[in-house]
Formats: sequence, structure tokens, C-alpha cells
Amino acid sequence: MSMPALTSDSAPKIVPTASAPTAASASVVTMTPKQPPKAERYVKMAREAAVRVVPPLIVLALFLIVWELLCRRAGSALPPPSRVFSDTRELIFDPFFDHGGIDKGLFWHLEASLRRVAIGYAIAAIVGVAVGTLIGQSVWAMRGLDPIFQVLRTIPPLAWLPLSLAAFRDGQPSAIFVIFITSVWPIIINTAVGIRNIPQDYRNVAAVVQLNPLEFFAKIMIPAAAPYIFTGLRIGIGLSWLAIVAAEMLIGGVGIGFFIWDAWNSSHISEIVLALFYVGIIGFVLDRLIATVGKVVTRGTATN
Repeated sequence: MSMPALTSDSAPKIVPTASAPTAASASVVTMTPKQPPKAERYVKMAREAAVRVVPPLIVLALFLIVWELLCRRAGSALPPPSRVFSDTRELIFDPFFDHGGIDKGLFWHLEASLRRVAIGYAIAAIVGVAVGTLIGQSVWAMRGLDPIFQVLRTIPPLAWLPLSLAAFRDGQPSAIFVIFITSVWPIIINTAVGIRNIPQDYRNVAAVVQLNPLEFFAKIMIPAAAPYIFTGLRIGIGLSWLAIVAAEMLIGGVGIGFFIWDAWNSSHISEIVLALFYVGIIGFVLDRLIATVGKVVTRGTATN
């Protein structure tokens, strides 16, 4: 049996069909967040800086204008800002001179005061955290020591100076003791409060994993109480700076407190104003320094 011949008209035709794109051929589109231009970021940073800087500058300018208007009239007891600048020009532009004895520039007076504050405050920080931890951990220690500390912390700083001079018979350790005894109380109290406020869940976890006392102190106690501790440290550094200025007025020697007292005895009111300006600026810097360290250590949980 013969097969019929296939002609060109009867041959099957192949019609091309559109095939669906495969996974390999499909293009993948990734969405990347659009980065703001550098100019916009700089403008945003400038605006944030202006919000922080401009209002204090405006208030300061208004204060100086009012001060100038009130004190430039004849018979005024206080010098205006323009006169303060003209009288203290040499102290401002040459703070590093040293003519021997107490005839030194403001840098050396501030350096001596800061050195005393650093020693006294460091001792107060170590003792304050240690004693505050003891009081926070022990109910008996809290009942026995807390009333005594509450009484001692109300004694003014200068009231301790005669006692420290009688004990040490030297102005340098006496000033350091006054700094210590003034700044240690807020550190003790805030540390104790922080230790007592450690959540019970943290203590339960420490008991489950069987932390020894040293590990509990380093891994649980200090991190949990750190915001309270740094609050006490900030209060303490402010009290330290206040105490050293007052103490140096009485012990003499080199220091910003003695500089202010010597300027008063010499009737150099403009020098007193300049010294008070430096005292305020340095006190602000010290406070912000402790606040910044606290913010870094506590990862932002300490108040700034």
C-alpha cells in the first residue's frame, strides 16, 4: 500500500508561539533608598546647629546690651562690658605669662584649680560608687549609714575647711579634702538608689546562670545602675568646681579662687568679671564632659 505524497500545500506548518520568560531571563530590579544630596545634608546640619546656637547668642547679646546701658553711666559700681574688655585685654590675649610667685596668667590659675578638682573628684567617684553599692545591696548598711550621710551632706563646703586645715596643716590637701567631702554625697546617694532599683528579673537571671558576686557586679549591677551613677557624677562635678573656688579664696596660693579674692583686694572688678566668665565656661564644659561620657557608657539611657 503506497503512502500519499506530501505536497507543499499539505505539509504541516509550524507557527512560532511566544514563550513565557524564564526565571533566568527575568530581570531583577532592586530598590535602593535614595540618598539625599550632600548639599541637603549640610543644610540640615546647619539648621540643627542654628537652633542650638542662635537663641543663646541672642539672649547673650541682649544681656550685654542691657549691662552696657545700665553700667556705663557715671557713678556705676560695676564696669560695663566695654570697660571689662579694655581693662583685661592683656589677661585675655596673654594667659600664659609667669612672673613668679602668684603673678601668673589665668591659664596657670585655672590649671591649678582643675588639678585639685581632678584629684578630689576622682577619689570621691571611687569612694562614692563603692559605698553607694554597699548601701544599695545591704539593708543593714542602708539603715545604719544613710541617716548619717543625710546629715553630713547638708554641711556647707567651707565649714569643712578649718577642720581639714587643722588635720593636714597644708592648703593643698585641705582643698582636695573639701572637694572630696562636698562631691561624694550625691554620688553615694544616687548609686545606692540605682542599685536598689535594679529589676528583680535581672537578679533572677543572675541566679539562674549562677553568676559569682564579681560577675554580678560587672555584668548586672553596674550597667543597670549606670544612669543613676552618672547623674550623681554630674552633680558631684558641679559641686567640686563650686567648692574649689570657695576654698581657694581662703587657702591662698595659685588658683582661680585666690585670683578672684586677690582681684577684690586690689579693687580690680574687671578682672573678677573675667574670672567669673572663665569659671562658668569651665563648669559648663566639665558638666557636658561627664554627661557625654555617661551617654556613651549607658548607650543613651543617661539623661543628657
